[in-house]
Amino acid sequence: MSPPVVHSLREQIREHILEGIVSGRWQPGERIVERRIAAELLVSQTPVREALRELESLRLIESAPNKGVRVRELTADDLRESYPVRAGLEQVAAELAAGALAEDTTALDREVEALREADRTADGEAQVRHTVAFHREIVRASGNSVLLHTWESLGIEVWTTLSIRWLSPEPWLQAEDHAQLVAAFRRRDPDIGELLKTHVLGCAPRI
Repeated sequence: MSPPVVHSLREQIREHILEGIVSGRWQPGERIVERRIAAELLVSQTPVREALRELESLRLIESAPNKGVRVRELTADDLRESYPVRAGLEQVAAELAAGALAEDTTALDREVEALREADRTADGEAQVRHTVAFHREIVRASGNSVLLHTWESLGIEVWTTLSIRWLSPEPWLQAEDHAQLVAAFRRRDPDIGELLKTHVLGCAPRI
């Protein structure tokens, strides 16, 4: 059994704000008031400020002197921009991790099984969570901490959530594509890096 996921207060607040942006509670150009969020969630303004700073670093919101924090006007191109970068990083990760994952795909298998259940129940949130976890396991298996840090700095989960909810409204089964990647690692496919790169680029949002 995998250990329970424990989210920090900052992460919980970030998800609350992100959900508000995705659901349309805050429209593009609308101001997000730090103290109101703190009062609503019964927390201090410090973790709210930290969460907003993280979302700003991901270019989801923007701040200006005397104008406060506002939701950015995001376009399809904004959502697609990270995918070529991510694809390149994961290509390198797959090539570095190929030997280790050929010997043991336990971590990947666990996420594929979770994706099968998410597909069966049409649980979009779980699909995002386990898709990101699957790819994180590949990057982690590379054994390169700089690569992992760079990959995580892209805000993969946030952008994946926005891409699926905003630009990929049709149900998209995730398990089989990822199971095929596991099979490629097991058979030591010499093109595993290119396979993963193509897979990631294929996940870029479509209008």
